[in-house]
Amino acid sequence: MQNAKTNHQKVMQHNIHRTWALGCYLVLFITAPLGAQDLPFDSLSNELIWYSSEFQEERVGGIRSMNDGKHYTSLERTDAGSAIVKYAYRTGQAVDTIATSVRAFGTQDLGISGYSFSADERHVLLTTDEQPIYRYSFSANFHVYETKTQTCKALTNFDLGGQRLAAFSPNAAHVAFMRDNNVFIVELASMEETQVTFDGEVNAVINGATDWVYEEEFGDDNGMFWSPDGRYLAFMRFDETNVREFGMPMYGELYPEPYEFKYPKAGEDNASVEVKVFDLKRNKMGTVLHPKAEYIPRVKWGVSSEQLLVFTMNRHQSVLNIHMGSCNRGVELLITKKIWSEQASTYIDITDDITFLPNGQSFLMTSKRNEFNHLYQFFLDREMEPLQLTSGNWDVLSVQGYDAKRKQVYFSCSFNGATQTHLARVDLTGTMSILHEESGSHRAAYSTSYDYYIHTHHTANTPPVYTLKDRSGQTVRALKDNASLNTTLEKYNLQPKEFFTFKNDAGVELNAWMIKPPGFDSSQSYPVYVSIYGGPGVNTVSDSWGGANYYWHQLLAQQGYVVASVDPRGTPKRGREFEHATYKELGKLETEDFIDFGEYLGAKSYVDSERIGIQGWSYGGFMTLLCMTKGAEVFTAGISVAPVTNWRYYDTIYTERFMRTPAENESGYDDNSPVNHAEKLKGALLLVHGSADDNVHFQNSMEMVNALVAEGKDFDFFAYPNRNHGIYGGNTRLHLFNMMLDFVRENL
Repeated sequence: MQNAKTNHQKVMQHNIHRTWALGCYLVLFITAPLGAQDLPFDSLSNELIWYSSEFQEERVGGIRSMNDGKHYTSLERTDAGSAIVKYAYRTGQAVDTIATSVRAFGTQDLGISGYSFSADERHVLLTTDEQPIYRYSFSANFHVYETKTQTCKALTNFDLGGQRLAAFSPNAAHVAFMRDNNVFIVELASMEETQVTFDGEVNAVINGATDWVYEEEFGDDNGMFWSPDGRYLAFMRFDETNVREFGMPMYGELYPEPYEFKYPKAGEDNASVEVKVFDLKRNKMGTVLHPKAEYIPRVKWGVSSEQLLVFTMNRHQSVLNIHMGSCNRGVELLITKKIWSEQASTYIDITDDITFLPNGQSFLMTSKRNEFNHLYQFFLDREMEPLQLTSGNWDVLSVQGYDAKRKQVYFSCSFNGATQTHLARVDLTGTMSILHEESGSHRAAYSTSYDYYIHTHHTANTPPVYTLKDRSGQTVRALKDNASLNTTLEKYNLQPKEFFTFKNDAGVELNAWMIKPPGFDSSQSYPVYVSIYGGPGVNTVSDSWGGANYYWHQLLAQQGYVVASVDPRGTPKRGREFEHATYKELGKLETEDFIDFGEYLGAKSYVDSERIGIQGWSYGGFMTLLCMTKGAEVFTAGISVAPVTNWRYYDTIYTERFMRTPAENESGYDDNSPVNHAEKLKGALLLVHGSADDNVHFQNSMEMVNALVAEGKDFDFFAYPNRNHGIYGGNTRLHLFNMMLDFVRENL
């Protein structure tokens, strides 16, 4: 990962925006004229969806629960600038203004974009001048605001460059941050700064943050971890020396300047990683010793400095070991012992759902060791078997907190099926209750006392409603209900998203949805647009609010399309067997399922089987290319955006998790590479890619273009200069959608 000041400047200069993960998707829909359909409603348009505030949502976010559990703070914009306002949970009344940009910075409003409290709530870290790097990472300027005196100081000398990952120590005495790939610590009492590491170098050594592939695939850019007492700072050190650089030309100058960063492709060398520990009291540095491993996906502290946990995995990600070490005998030689090990015949998903219980003798963690993802209590005494707290044919999706007073764990789950997200709690005896029975998607932000939570509920057809609940689930007061948005939506004759299941040719039942046009007449024949993703970790079939994607679906329906989607084998929330069915052959079963779905739709009396289109982005783009080639008899037209075309071109962690290395699984890589099926293309194809895609490289589309040209195939191709995996910025999105609209009108 490029973390130094020079890289930050390059990132902004060349307009590389924050990337989207391969495990994310954007559903794009386009329209075709229906003819003389005259509806007494307003019509949707690209401009309304993307360039107006017509569908602006009310949101509740940026909330921090305070220590007393009775109040929370919110970052708000006022006429005078940014403000951190303190509210009472029970009444909703503003009781104090903790900080404002005017107090902090004088007459200049620097625009506070984020904040965090010290443990004693006497200091606040204010974030300004954020500059995105990759998916999660950004650099910024951090300021230390003292709540009692209402004074503010710069955390460091901003002229030396942007800072990253600034965090208070648990004892509220220090702040650690990273700059130029090195770790620094500031003592709050004196504002004295100590440089902890000195070997940080762009494209060589990273201290205190993760590299590109860890950030993208293990989902975290943070590499610094305070001990509970604030005496020790553990941090990750990446040596990228043996990782090959990937370069992308950045256009705009007479001689395009390449943007270069370390990117390990499937089968190539990863960075070597180790965990260091710095002792602030003794000013000593040490290395955590554990058996050699390819990956260190997580580092955690238990309840004391005697419990430093290091999670390691083999290259196949089929073995997870947890090692624990103590700092009490000095950090110079910190030896660990293995406290847990788990193995799988396929792969293990790393989890963040790890919570130590107050006695320090056990911890809570989720695992798929028994088919579905469930919550277990693991014991440091390895002679004791883990205690399973939840069970059933559903997944724990995320653990949201542990109420130590009542010994209850709060979590979200797919209790009522893969399309649903519910809230639940369970105690340490396994007694569980579902907090809300309504269908749809539920989310919660709990107070520190767990006496209150902000509840968000939405469905595929209704926007979010925010309410404050007490711990029994009773409504304390309404927060935001999006009533104004609902009134606006009534003008557009929107059609319901209907959920259903169908069986593929293998007899497996798959979840799907469909939106029919207004005034639907089953005696008529309609074209179909199938929106897909289909890859690990993502469901497109979810009873949840889709925002802009939802309006695209409705726009298509207004124009006379039946819009549909399906989750094939390999997607989550259906159990390990279903999710891991695609192991070592990404693309094979998913393509079969999409083709079966197309044939299923084509057999409907109201569907024109000669006009079935398909579209996907990222993994969905990969699927689109396979469906347009291997399923050429089913799909008439397709749009593939930012696709993978050969898994050899993608990164180590993601690709090898599902495919192993190219040397171990050559046929798995080749048999389902769209490049090797170019000769099968029959329908109309639009291929789109951003030239500065740091995630799925432009190289993928270039290889597909070469293959199609070699086979003499006609197709449309468009490149967006200096745009990354998300393809956005300026007029880019509207241009993309208009181009797609033209393509579909001509070809479907």
